[in-house]
Amino acid sequence: MSCTHINFAMNRRDFLGRFGLGMGSAALFGLLKRESVAAPAPMANPFAGILDAPHFAPKAKRIIYLFMSGGPSQMDLFDYKPLLNKMNGEDLPASVRMGQRLTGMTGYQARLPLAGSIFKFAQHGQSRAWVSELLPWTAKIADELCFVKSLHTEAINHDPAITFFQTGSQLAGRPSMGAWLSYGLGSANENLPAFVVLISKDRIDQPLYARLWGNGFLPSIHQGVQFRSGKDPVLYLANPDGISRDSRRKMLDRLAELHSLQFEDLGDPEINARVAQYEMAYRMQTSVPDVMDVSQEPESVFELYGPEARNPGTFAANCLLARRMAERNVRFIQLYHPGWDHHGGLPKGIRRQCKDVDQGCHALITDLKQRGMLDETLVVWGGEFGRTNYSQGKLTETDYGRDHHPRCFTAWMTGGGLKPGISFGATDEYGYNIAEDPVHVHDLQATLLHLLGLNHEKLTYKFQGRYYRLTDVHGQVVKGLLA
Repeated sequence: MSCTHINFAMNRRDFLGRFGLGMGSAALFGLLKRESVAAPAPMANPFAGILDAPHFAPKAKRIIYLFMSGGPSQMDLFDYKPLLNKMNGEDLPASVRMGQRLTGMTGYQARLPLAGSIFKFAQHGQSRAWVSELLPWTAKIADELCFVKSLHTEAINHDPAITFFQTGSQLAGRPSMGAWLSYGLGSANENLPAFVVLISKDRIDQPLYARLWGNGFLPSIHQGVQFRSGKDPVLYLANPDGISRDSRRKMLDRLAELHSLQFEDLGDPEINARVAQYEMAYRMQTSVPDVMDVSQEPESVFELYGPEARNPGTFAANCLLARRMAERNVRFIQLYHPGWDHHGGLPKGIRRQCKDVDQGCHALITDLKQRGMLDETLVVWGGEFGRTNYSQGKLTETDYGRDHHPRCFTAWMTGGGLKPGISFGATDEYGYNIAEDPVHVHDLQATLLHLLGLNHEKLTYKFQGRYYRLTDVHGQVVKGLLA
C-alpha cells in the first residue's frame, strides 16, 4: 500500500471518529436541552424555599446544633450506672453483649473489663435529672433540657456515623440537614446564609469534611457556609486590593447579564444559583463584619459566657456568635466541637472537653431564654455515637478509655415545641442496650423537622430517578418528646 493510501485511510478513520463523537455530543446536548426546557422556571428569589409555607404551623424557627464530634461518653456525663462501679473490673457478661459487633480496637482484647465512672453524679432541679460533676453549669439548667437516653445509630466508626447524623446516610454525597432546611424553607435573612457552620479551634482529633455541611445533589445555594475566627471570617469574601465596592458591583451586574444569556441557552438552574451566590457574597461583605463584631456586647454577656467568649474560635465565642446569628434569623447554625474521641486517657480528656463547653451551653440557653428566643429556637447537643461500658486498654483506679458504642447513647435538646425537664428512654443497668423507647437517628431528624413545621416524608428531591429525603425511607416523629 502506498503512502498516499495509508494517509487517506488514517484521515478517513480520524474523520469518522471525530464525526461520531460530534454526533454523540450533539445528541447529548439535545437531550439536556430538552430536559432543561421541561424543567420548571427558576424562582425569582433563588434563596426562597421550595415550599410556599411549612407543611403545618411550626413550633420553632431555627436550629442551633451543638455537635460534639468524637462521641461523648454518656456513662461519664448523663447516664448514671452505679452497677458499673459495683462491678468495676469484672468482665462484660456475654448475656449482655449478646454477640454484638465490636470495633477492631477492642475486638481482639483478651478481656472487656467493665469500667464504672470515676466522676460523681447528682440529681438536679425539679426534674431530678442525673448530671455528672463534670458539667456543673449544665446541671443548673437541667429543668430546661430534654434528655434522650435511648439514641442509637447504625454506624460504628466516626466518618460514617457523623455523615449519618448530618445527612441521613452513611455514604457521602447526600444533602446535610441544614441544606434540606434551606431548600425547604429558604433564608429568613437576605444578607446572611440560611446555613452557617462554626468549628472550635485547636480541638481536631477526627477530621471534619466540608461535605458534612454540603448541599449534595440540591442546588449549591443551599450548602453551609463556614465562618472562621480571624481577619477573614469567610474565605475570599473581601475584595482584592485595588477593587472598590463600586467596581465589584459593576462587575457583578455585567456577569449577571452574561449568565442570563447562558441560562437562556442551556437552561441549567445551577447558573442562576451561581449568580445568587455572587450576590449573597456581595451583601455579606457588610453583614458578616456586623454579626462577627461582638465589641458592642455588654460586659454582662461576657460574664455569662465566660472569659473564653473573648477568644475568637473557642466554643464559648462560637456560642455567642450563634445567638447573634439566631437574632438575625439564620435558619440552621451548626457548631462543631471536636475532641471527644477518648479511647484512652478518658478522665483527663473529658475534663478538658467539658470545661470547654459547659459554661457556653448554659450561657447560650440562658441568653436565648432571657431574650424570649428559646421558644422559637431548637438547641441540640450530642455526638455521633456513645462509648462502651467497658474499658479499652488497661483499666486502673484513675484511668481508662472507652471504645465506640452505637447501641445506645445520650443527647439533650431544648427549645420550641419540646418538653422541658424530662428524660426520655432508658438503657439497661449496664448501659449497654436500650431498655425503653429507642430513638433512631432518623427518628431524631424527623422530630426536628416536625418542630420546624416540616413533614419529613414530604420534603423530597428527585435525583437520578428517585425521590430522596433526609430520613431516607425510615423515621418516625417521637411524640413523647413534644410539648
